Amino acid sequence: MSHTAARWTLHPDRALPADPVTRGIARQVYDATRDLPIVSMHGHVDAGVLARDEPFGDPASLLVVPDHYLVRMLVSQGVPHDALGVPRADGQPVETDPRAIWRTFAAHWHLFRGTPTRFWLEHQLVEVLGVRHKLTAETADEAYDTIAERLADPAFRPLALLDRLDIEIIATTDPATATLADHADLAARGWGNRVVPTFRPDALLHVDRPAWRDDVALLGERAGVEIGSYRDYVRALEARRWAFVEAGARATDHGHLRADTTPLDPADAQAVFAAALRGEVTAAEAQAFSAHMLFEMARMSTQDGLVMQLHPGALRDHDPRVALERGADVGYDIPVATEYVRALAPLLEAFGHHPNLRLVLFTLDEDTFSRELAPIAGVYPAVRLGAPWWFLDTPDGMRRYREAVTDTAGFYNTTGFVDDTRAFLSIPARHDLARRIDAGFLARLVAEHRLDVDEAVQTAVDLAYHLPRMAYPPVTASAFRGTDAATPQEVMP
Repeated sequence: MSHTAARWTLHPDRALPADPVTRGIARQVYDATRDLPIVSMHGHVDAGVLARDEPFGDPASLLVVPDHYLVRMLVSQGVPHDALGVPRADGQPVETDPRAIWRTFAAHWHLFRGTPTRFWLEHQLVEVLGVRHKLTAETADEAYDTIAERLADPAFRPLALLDRLDIEIIATTDPATATLADHADLAARGWGNRVVPTFRPDALLHVDRPAWRDDVALLGERAGVEIGSYRDYVRALEARRWAFVEAGARATDHGHLRADTTPLDPADAQAVFAAALRGEVTAAEAQAFSAHMLFEMARMSTQDGLVMQLHPGALRDHDPRVALERGADVGYDIPVATEYVRALAPLLEAFGHHPNLRLVLFTLDEDTFSRELAPIAGVYPAVRLGAPWWFLDTPDGMRRYREAVTDTAGFYNTTGFVDDTRAFLSIPARHDLARRIDAGFLARLVAEHRLDVDEAVQTAVDLAYHLPRMAYPPVTASAFRGTDAATPQEVMP
């Protein structure tokens, strides 16, 4: 490659409005938020990565192999999983040379034109990792070497990056049976207020999962409860939630296919639970039980103060052959239509006005933004709308979200931006994009004389920083234990 090639730089107005009048206002609004600290309350970075604080590996294992956004695009164009180093469940060989994997990715860089993946990766490559020339097949090795050199620098170890990237707080996502040892280790070293766990009980709430009985046994072990009945199971879940609270958790996280929250009669819940323990539960019973347990999770939140996050609508592992060969999280989760109004009615009737509940709703079905979710958040005090998530976490998806929900829910019934990523280095890129899109939306309201500039600036600051902090407040165990809360449903002995 010629050494006279222009240095790779990113346009300062990227993702801002094209109209020059609105763009000028958007610059002013964005300038007020661009340097704010990052509040990352819905992420999936592994707590162990932070606790071990070891240097990241090579560029391919960091940026290519685990990124399902990137992998799915390449697979859609005929690049095999093996060539990208995605492991096989049967242990058969795949490409293990990180430079070869990186070259394959770089040769297909053009596939990401117009996608948010390109925006995030450009930010990471240029702004964070210092790559000097645009990525091509010819520049692949130069970029690889630049990134590898950066990753060897102690300033690019995980905990140092929290400061370097100005991440004020980051929430991990942890199974309900997690020991939380990594969080205890981090807290002992002074990081407990910046790295907090999130309670994710999905594996325990879907009773037709093949490993469910093993997971329930582990739940009992972790909670110190011998689980022989539905009542024991509920007690164990409550105990684990309190353990998370004591470890600094602020929220729970629920990834169900449907938003149904219809509670079961206690006797019916016990019957389904017993059938599941015997391995005889039906699909219909399992679906009813998972809906019932979402209701119970809301009830528990009124008792321990954990924010309840619900993001339904992803049909996991659409291709069963790929799931068998590669496992989960390789790009085969597909959105489905999701109904919220009737599905959430039981939960909201019981707890929608409860002062101890904060329910944050996400969706992959953007048709529901204006028809269902904004009207729900616009009237129930317990509800806030989460940011556009996953397939909607795009420049145009974010704009459509603001246009769809603001009329009914306003800005202050939303959480501001949460990034929902396990790709650590993409966190600042995702927050930067959200701030740019919100600046553009607010600038249009100013240009149309619907907001004053100072109002737009303050709203942008709130969306970027204050609303996420308000949506996920710290939980003080002493403030909830022993206080009045929602009355638990009676359960069978």
